[in-house]
Amino acid sequence: MATIVAPGISFDKKGLNKELLLQLYYDLLKPRMVEEKMLKQLRQGKISKWFSGIGQEAISVGVTSALKPEEFIFTLHRNLGVFTTRKVPLSRLFCQWQGKAAGFTKGRDRSFHFGAKEYNIIGMISHLGPQLSLAGGVGMAHKLKGEQRIAVAFTGDGATSEGEFHEALNVAAVWQLPVLFVIENNGYGLSTPVNEQYRCENLADKGIGYGIPSSTIDGNNILEVYRTVEQISEQLRKNPGPYLLECKTFRRRGHEEASGTKYVPSDLMAYWAERDPVENYEKFLVSKKVLTKTKMEAMKKEIAEEIEQHLHMAAQEPEITSGIQEELEDIYASYQYQATEASPGGQRNQKRFVDAISDGLRLAMQKHPNLILMGQDIADYGGVFKITEGFVTDFGNDRVKNTPLCESAIIGVGLGLSLQNHKAMVEMQFADFVSCGFNQIVNNLAKLHYRWGEKADIVIRMPTGGSVGAGPYHSQSTEAWFFHTPGLKIVYPSNVHDAKGLLLASFEDPNPVLFFEHKALYRKISAEIPDEYYTEEIGKASVVRAGAEVSVITYGLGVHWAQMVVKDLAIDAEILDLRTLLPLDFDAIDQTVRKTGKVIILHEDTMLGGIGGEIAAYISQHLFESLDGPVMRAASLDTPVPFAASLEDQFLPVERFKTLLQQLLAY
Repeated sequence: MATIVAPGISFDKKGLNKELLLQLYYDLLKPRMVEEKMLKQLRQGKISKWFSGIGQEAISVGVTSALKPEEFIFTLHRNLGVFTTRKVPLSRLFCQWQGKAAGFTKGRDRSFHFGAKEYNIIGMISHLGPQLSLAGGVGMAHKLKGEQRIAVAFTGDGATSEGEFHEALNVAAVWQLPVLFVIENNGYGLSTPVNEQYRCENLADKGIGYGIPSSTIDGNNILEVYRTVEQISEQLRKNPGPYLLECKTFRRRGHEEASGTKYVPSDLMAYWAERDPVENYEKFLVSKKVLTKTKMEAMKKEIAEEIEQHLHMAAQEPEITSGIQEELEDIYASYQYQATEASPGGQRNQKRFVDAISDGLRLAMQKHPNLILMGQDIADYGGVFKITEGFVTDFGNDRVKNTPLCESAIIGVGLGLSLQNHKAMVEMQFADFVSCGFNQIVNNLAKLHYRWGEKADIVIRMPTGGSVGAGPYHSQSTEAWFFHTPGLKIVYPSNVHDAKGLLLASFEDPNPVLFFEHKALYRKISAEIPDEYYTEEIGKASVVRAGAEVSVITYGLGVHWAQMVVKDLAIDAEILDLRTLLPLDFDAIDQTVRKTGKVIILHEDTMLGGIGGEIAAYISQHLFESLDGPVMRAASLDTPVPFAASLEDQFLPVERFKTLLQQLLAY
């Protein structure tokens, strides 16, 4: 095989003063020296894992140096140069990598999986791609505020195959968000070479399909990276819109150290070693008499001393300790509920369930001028259920936004807005479609506060449930998908009053709330409720019917089924409406079970893996001595939701609930 000869890197210092040229060298040298030290720490067992960026430093440093300090950067594994250029204290980084409390995540996440908002850096999660949409949300906030700023999101060549990459670029293009998407094309996704990842000649070519300007540059040339990003960022600040920049580089070590590089041809490794961004830039500066040997040695000595000093500081930090209570308390952002009640003499009107939701949204928009509504067809069309009809006229297109069919990206945009102190609502046209945004919800929204203390101030509205003859993709009960995920709040009102009050409370709460609205109730039930702003507390169940014979624990449409059956059978039953599924009101469950001694749990969701199983287990473990019979469960069949009316009636649990309730009473 012929030896590959590396061409030299062509540096051009024209227009750049000596001070900047030397600063770029210093900033390039620092992450290299930190990383070399960390590789020794890894071998010594002082850190457990390391993702190397050796050979790619010019991208992180060049991009960061060209930005304003207040502009957000969304990083990946190999962007140590972003942190060092932004002057994040090395001691905190060392503590982060050692899993100590003085890091950024209280030992709860590793390496670069964290945010440092004081430095305007937001780190990744392991599921590559979601940070791209978050950058879109930050860019959207800048655009809404009229700020001449951009957001920057890094991605790798492998992650450009992820759905989130395509969704994020499409949304940024449609909404003209000032976001610079930077692809670090380093030749491999773990061991998979680029020729097995994509067919286009350059990844920048993908920008064409989205109407996004794009270009490909030498990612190992610090001056080319700096100049290019400086020019692009100036352009995007003045004329907001996205840009796709591909930086060609190479990963000279394993995906992480344990995986090695045996799959890389030796001549390819040698080629890129000759194109080392630090060594080549150093030689260039020396040749141009910008950098002297004395200055070079002084810089290296200064960085080495800083590394040793901060390693010593990190070593003085104690090993992390945390009690169970602290761990549980950090699941949610701190929030003290303040009840808001409508005035006794205030205007009241008869409203349907759907009207209560619409009223709640309108009042929330009036109270929170930083609230942005997003969803498919929610603007001029008013949504498929007409809940936001007229909102564009009242609040404008900047605050009521039609979205492309990009559920995951829109949730990510909502989280980006939250990072900029906005509130966001995302409407799933049907709760079934939330599966397309599952990753953002369970891995970003739910874990954000626990991982590094940042709130996710988002409400996701979920039109849900059957009884409408809509078949298996528009009728599912999806609440149990999320019930297992700490960090989320799940709200599920059953009546008109609670629909409005709980929705308004959801917008007050800074935590991610999934707000389930049963479609069959939208235009079926009505009640007289206050026109004014009022809230109902999240996490509190409600006794909708007092009784002594048996307790029915349910929620949503189940409340109405329970009321109907109990009335038909003339039973003295207590019906507990959970209203909130996460967190559950265990006190209310305790009280009703102890009161009646018999309990049946009813829900529309399928039986296996449903929420009823968890409640039944809790009652059996903690309230066994209060029971006068077995804990019963009534649920829908363990099949998809059928379309035909007769099949759907059979699927739903009403008749089985009636039979089980009679069996329990006779026990």
